[in-house]
Amino acid sequence: MFSNFYYCRICPHKCGKDRRINDGFCQSGIKLKINSWQKHLGEEPVISGTKGSGTIFFSNCNLRCVFCQNYQISQLGWGQEYSISELVEIILELQNSGVHNINFVSPTHFSFQIREAILIAKERGLEIPLVWNSNGYELPETLEMMAGLIDIYMPDFKYFSAESGLKYSLIKDYPKYAKLSLEEMQKQVGLLKLDKNGIAEKGVLIRLLMLPENKNGIDGILKWIAENLGNQTFISLMAQYYPTYRANEFPEIDRSITPEEYQFAVEICEDLGFENGYFQGMRITPEWTPRFKR
Repeated sequence: MFSNFYYCRICPHKCGKDRRINDGFCQSGIKLKINSWQKHLGEEPVISGTKGSGTIFFSNCNLRCVFCQNYQISQLGWGQEYSISELVEIILELQNSGVHNINFVSPTHFSFQIREAILIAKERGLEIPLVWNSNGYELPETLEMMAGLIDIYMPDFKYFSAESGLKYSLIKDYPKYAKLSLEEMQKQVGLLKLDKNGIAEKGVLIRLLMLPENKNGIDGILKWIAENLGNQTFISLMAQYYPTYRANEFPEIDRSITPEEYQFAVEICEDLGFENGYFQGMRITPEWTPRFKR
């Protein structure tokens, strides 16, 4: 498995770094790096439910989002190194706490290690659903190796235009790989299915973070989802954007979104016939984001 790290091609960067010796574009080596894990009640209701989601926050990232609301761990790298066997213990500890699922947050750059941990954990009794909570910038080939292991995919679709992806995340081909990844995810697990208590069991839930001045191209994103994945796809239209990290370097996104901007997206959802998913209230502040460890 780890021969893949000798010339890293895990994500669309295909940076070619030998991660045994040097960090890749994602600033990560061969060892897992984790900031924290917790019973999290702040996800969508179908994920958090009443018992919480067993959320594991991985450090570092393969994007460079200037507005990242988790920048302390994604860009500054707060966290500690862990072995695969230690990740197995974390997973089982969370399951034993009674959570609905195990939620891997920003997992892409550690895909191979996480896969190995899942296989071991399943041998030791892991049985609750597994959530892949990613930024959407993934290689379909890497996702293919997770087929049959991941139950719920919860990706972002951040930008409809390559120009916005390059300007705000330093990624020139984000829309291309987001679309390919979403198609692979849907092929694997299909539309989101809920149990009798309304908790997600299997399927895709797409997260859409609204940006000021529609810099993410929400109209194009929603139309693409409706035409290619279907308007029965579960979406989460998020209003929680606020300017943080380096957003003040870009005046057009150096503010929260307005009710009018959010309503614009809601009306597009209605026009396209979306029936499944979540709208969010406008009273989101920085205090609502998780607190991370150095």
